[in-house]
Amino acid sequence: MRLHHHPMSTNSRRAVMTAVHLGMPVELVVVDLSKGHHKRPEFLKLNPTGRVPVLEDDGLLLWESHAIQQYLADKTPGQNVYPTDAKARADVNRWLFWSAQHFMPAVGMLNHERFVKRIIGGGDPDPQVIRRGEELVKENCRVLDRQLEGRTWIVGDTLTLADLALGAALASIETARLPVRDFVHVMSWFARIQELEAWKRTAA
Repeated sequence: MRLHHHPMSTNSRRAVMTAVHLGMPVELVVVDLSKGHHKRPEFLKLNPTGRVPVLEDDGLLLWESHAIQQYLADKTPGQNVYPTDAKARADVNRWLFWSAQHFMPAVGMLNHERFVKRIIGGGDPDPQVIRRGEELVKENCRVLDRQLEGRTWIVGDTLTLADLALGAALASIETARLPVRDFVHVMSWFARIQELEAWKRTAA
């Protein structure tokens, strides 16, 4: 099993964190985004969208980081981060889809404007995009903060894929200057995420 990734990619990190937490024997292959390796024909055969991460497993080519998380959990006997009970799994799925559809796009706006543009020589940050990104991050953090009130983890007392997915999104808290520090429950939860071995071992 091979996982093509980049250490600075938030999407990559949630997949790698999941593999580490589950103890999956995954070979990590770095795709050098700064050199355009994700646009090379050989990589586009793995993922036509030209993005990381991509998982290779016995003929399966799987992209989309949240889908990779689910697959890795399903491949791990005895795991407890992705419930088998239908209602419990639906609850985790809800937050995975929310992560992909709402939280990550908001975080991505600020990360692109304040960090990625500088790396790739993409010009100055766009103030309008930053304002919109900050509004969306705060709007989404209000939802997450309410969910975390009185809870250790997002869906209760047990760490799940939802925590790994959304925790990875906050990897850019410094570089993107994410406006999240006023959300007490989010920050307490994020401190717990940072204590995980999977977080420590995937630091860029």
